[in-house]
Amino acid sequence: MLNFIICDDEIHILNKLSQMFEKAFLKNDLDGKVVLKTTNYRDIFAYMNRNIVNVVVLDIEFKDSKLTGLDIAKKIREINKDCYIIFTTSHFEYVMEAYKFKTFDYLIKNSITIDSLSNTLNRLYDDFSNTKSRFLKIDSKGTFVDLNDILFIEKNGMKLIYHCLHNDFSVYESFSKILPLLPENFVRCHKSFIANINNIAHISSNNNSIMFKDSSVCYIGPKYKNCFMEVINYDTIFR
Repeated sequence: MLNFIICDDEIHILNKLSQMFEKAFLKNDLDGKVVLKTTNYRDIFAYMNRNIVNVVVLDIEFKDSKLTGLDIAKKIREINKDCYIIFTTSHFEYVMEAYKFKTFDYLIKNSITIDSLSNTLNRLYDDFSNTKSRFLKIDSKGTFVDLNDILFIEKNGMKLIYHCLHNDFSVYESFSKILPLLPENFVRCHKSFIANINNIAHISSNNNSIMFKDSSVCYIGPKYKNCFMEVINYDTIFR
């Protein structure tokens, strides 16, 4: 499932867009959900800091704000560099500037139909499928985590905790089920930890600890130490 946010400062347009997206999901048998619709762009940042968002549908012009949709898109990119952005606008002159922010598409408000929206969504889902190797499905609800954002995975009882750059995700699963799904940069370093070596900032030999880019820490177990150290560059990382 892909999670969509829709933001427009006009409530009637917001509701209309939300309804059109839901109809397009059904018409094209697409696994999507509008998880947030809001007239306040600040709600986008708050939600994205705590939840997975795949697509943001964003108005370019906010009448009662000093910020434009382009300003908001810049801030969105600071939180999530990979989510899709679709702009809605009534004016063509913004279109070229919008593409600076890795915009997937733009929709002209008075021209949106279910067919035109379906075309955009089908292209988006095709593109997502082609890049899906970047993502790991972690539960039966269709929650995807960007593999590049995972720092380490922790086994805690019957649960696995995915410690990511922006937030953590907890699911009921086992290491044996997910290890075959992980790329080679994910290495078992402890009976309770799998580390993404691409996100390691420092390894300490004093307490066999691994520090990641956000200063979070996991540990190296004696059983796994030799194999783990064979994978990483000992001379440049271990100290």
